[in-house]
Amino acid sequence: MLAKTATLPFGRSLEEFDFSFQPSVKERQLRELASCAFIERRENVIFLGPPGVGKTHLGVALATEALRRRLKVKFTTAAALVSSLADAERIGTLPRRLAIFTGPSLLVIDEIGFLPLDAHQANLLFQVVSRRYEQGSIILTSNKSYGEWAEVFAGDAVIAAAILDRLLHHSTTISIKGDSYRLKDKRRAGLLRKEDAIRD
Repeated sequence: MLAKTATLPFGRSLEEFDFSFQPSVKERQLRELASCAFIERRENVIFLGPPGVGKTHLGVALATEALRRRLKVKFTTAAALVSSLADAERIGTLPRRLAIFTGPSLLVIDEIGFLPLDAHQANLLFQVVSRRYEQGSIILTSNKSYGEWAEVFAGDAVIAAAILDRLLHHSTTISIKGDSYRLKDKRRAGLLRKEDAIRD
């Protein structure tokens, strides 16, 4: 039941992550996070980096470790989260829908910055982050640096700062600097030359 309600998009483990391909990710640090002590402390983990470097893989792997410890987990993309909340608001069930995202011990929000959010969507995301502040952990992935978050939130630097203030107060940020796994696999199959990967 815990696994079903978690709605993880796929199965991933730390054992499957190629730390040698992404040396900016410290295996020892990830093993420590996999103990889930950060969830007990109600802290957050934020993975930053370009597409394809393994942010979602690591987020799902840590969520899987939490499930093994019988902790309640919920996975969502940022776009699905704000869409779900907006739909609930329209039909008058926002408090009940918010509980789905604020109740679990761990909430994974994937792809912040993949699509821009308008002012109302940014406010809905803020409500989730604010209610979870010091009450429950968030794992968040983003392809945007913190300095670019105002662009993500309809150019609103105030709400971006408010969200970041709550996320970063008790958090670990892991910036992944490296090549895309997907491009690596294409190159290995002979479908992509090195110079093509650089242009991509």
